[in-house]
Amino acid sequence: MTLSTNARDIVTGAAPSVGTPMDRVDGRLKVTGSARYAAEFPMSNIAHAVIVTSTVPVGRVSAIDTRAAEAVPGVIRVMTHLNAPKLPMKKVGMFGTNALSLMQDDRVRYNGQPIALVIADTLERATDAASLVKVRYGGTRAPTLDMHANKGTGYAPPPGFGGQPDSKRGNVPAGLAQADVKVDAQYTTPIENHNPMEPHATIASWEGGRLTVWDASQYVIGERDSLAGVFGLTPESVRVVSHFVGGGFGCKGLMWSQSPLAAMAAREVSRPVKLVLTRRQMYGPVGARPQTEQHVVLGATRDGTLTAVRHDSVSHTSRFEDYTESCANVTRILYATPNQVTTHRVVKLDLGAPTFQRAPGEAPGTFALESAMDELALKLGMDPLELRLKNYAERDPESGRPWSSKSLRECYRVGAEKFGWARRPRTTGAMREGDVLVGYGMASATYPTYRMPASASVRLTADGSGAVRALVQTAAHDLGTGAYTVMTQVAADALGLAPEQVRFELGDSRMPPSPVAGGSMTTASTGSAVHAACMAGRDKLIALAIADTASPLRGALAAAVSAAEGRLFLTEEPTKGESYAALLRRQPNGMMDVRVDSAPGAELAAYAMHAFGAVFVEVRVDRELGEIRIPRIVAAYGAGKILNAKTARSQLEGGIVWGVGMALHEETLVDRRTGRYMNADLAEYHVPVHADIGMIDVTLLDEVDPHVNPIGVKGVGEIGITGVAAAIANAVYNATGVRVRELPITLDKVMGEMRV
Repeated sequence: MTLSTNARDIVTGAAPSVGTPMDRVDGRLKVTGSARYAAEFPMSNIAHAVIVTSTVPVGRVSAIDTRAAEAVPGVIRVMTHLNAPKLPMKKVGMFGTNALSLMQDDRVRYNGQPIALVIADTLERATDAASLVKVRYGGTRAPTLDMHANKGTGYAPPPGFGGQPDSKRGNVPAGLAQADVKVDAQYTTPIENHNPMEPHATIASWEGGRLTVWDASQYVIGERDSLAGVFGLTPESVRVVSHFVGGGFGCKGLMWSQSPLAAMAAREVSRPVKLVLTRRQMYGPVGARPQTEQHVVLGATRDGTLTAVRHDSVSHTSRFEDYTESCANVTRILYATPNQVTTHRVVKLDLGAPTFQRAPGEAPGTFALESAMDELALKLGMDPLELRLKNYAERDPESGRPWSSKSLRECYRVGAEKFGWARRPRTTGAMREGDVLVGYGMASATYPTYRMPASASVRLTADGSGAVRALVQTAAHDLGTGAYTVMTQVAADALGLAPEQVRFELGDSRMPPSPVAGGSMTTASTGSAVHAACMAGRDKLIALAIADTASPLRGALAAAVSAAEGRLFLTEEPTKGESYAALLRRQPNGMMDVRVDSAPGAELAAYAMHAFGAVFVEVRVDRELGEIRIPRIVAAYGAGKILNAKTARSQLEGGIVWGVGMALHEETLVDRRTGRYMNADLAEYHVPVHADIGMIDVTLLDEVDPHVNPIGVKGVGEIGITGVAAAIANAVYNATGVRVRELPITLDKVMGEMRV
């Protein structure tokens, strides 16, 4: 089956390219509703699937009655473990299959697990029929759902995405013995859910033994490989399409159960099947940020020099899939100290598998570390900013490598000046406006700079009118972050064309591979590949010209030829040259193709690579009601070359809003008797709304990094959330004298302790 897609409908605006705040090239499609998301591709004869989920946290399905559901008009099939096809379930690629619930047995591993699938001719009939499926359970037991009470069962996880679970340098006990002042505190963060506007959604269709899936995915190549493993296919037999994603934040980085379930159903009923999760089904089956308990110990001499740091983190995972929230990784690199220990332990609970959520590890980790640094500054009688500067790490303390670039000192200076940090009183409760207590807080922000192998292709064509067009393709992703736009800018600059002459396409596993849209790595990885491919395309044009007897550049040295505005010319004699169009018209089929594979090199071993920032927050706390308001946040970031200030600032502001939610609102509540998610909707799961957000002032420093990657960029998708929760907690303390170490900071936690 073939579908016309609207990826080719993306148009670009006028002239500016890299470094200018160009409008989004996909903006018109989105505001007019023309951008097609996963569930919106038109297809004839499509069936609709609805998942039935378990209502107990652990046990077995002892009986399942589907007769009433099957009697509903329009129902095509009801699949359960009793009649579902047995699948190979092999691991292919980087992700396993343990977290999938594909009705291969009768086991129930968490409340909300898929245990049946109803397929009907309409969504309404499938939904009605799903409500009629009756289930009896056996082998149930009291679930383990309290991480804090079961810390004793925690274990060191195997190395994973966060690297080694533990680290050690120096002698922490000796360092603490040298300390004049110590902080020893515990910080906790709850389970948090992603809640993108677009729920997980899949359309699956088979043509013989070939599978095509239109999915809400942050990783089409990884999902292609995972689907191939589940169904025992070659990766070449699977196609995954994801042109637009309505938010992901990590939950769409892995393949979850709904994608292969839709494919199973489509193969069983011999027609395309659409499966869209409900909002409630977004809790449990598709991951969440795990809860954490972090023990931080700091020791310092009287002048503020850190002598020892210990950071022990515990987070929960599922019974069937290890996941580690690498909270202490940030502590390994942020401040210089000769003695440090960090550990990570995980506790198995009877819940769905956790997963990546925006700035996994660094977001909760900076809450603990940066709160502890504020507590240390208070004990020392130092300004919190002065304490951070006192322990500024000029090199990566963990590896000893130099930074590829680091502008954190400048971030502190610019942020503090714009915020007015010098006006901050050191005495709590000193600033008041009537019954409102005013407090200032700050924290450091950081996130690693990752780059993975990526590939891109370029095709240049000229039509009869002489117009030149470039088609650039890579299997990357745009989660609303602006990837379409910045890749267009990178390609236009490298090719010497105007942005409106470039069409950039992504989101199809048939295109050259790119990595997951996670870890803030898309621009560094895919952008480097696009740049390399387009530079190779330019070089190929030059080679064609100097070898072409009909070209004015025949016999010229390649190094002597420049390219700009769709034209090749001698650098020293600009009038001597020709247009791309003229050269291309003399080529077979009037076109030129090139594909390039790009990967990091020796720089990874030579340099430590991080983006850094500083966050300053003002809070206002009603003395009588405990209500917390945040009228302004000022932040400054050093994140390498900024390709598009408009989209970068949008990403950072969005991350800051997430930080506000993390600090004040977000908490997934689980019934400890049943494992049921009690606030699995947007009415009860609280997130910030417009009224919760005041002024956000973001400064992007002009940071030049010649080492980090060929285009000098660092990702900005995740650093924005880091440090924000701690800065808010520190500001609340400055206003009220109440130190809240358990997120979210709700009014009852403040009111119960407030003494000012």
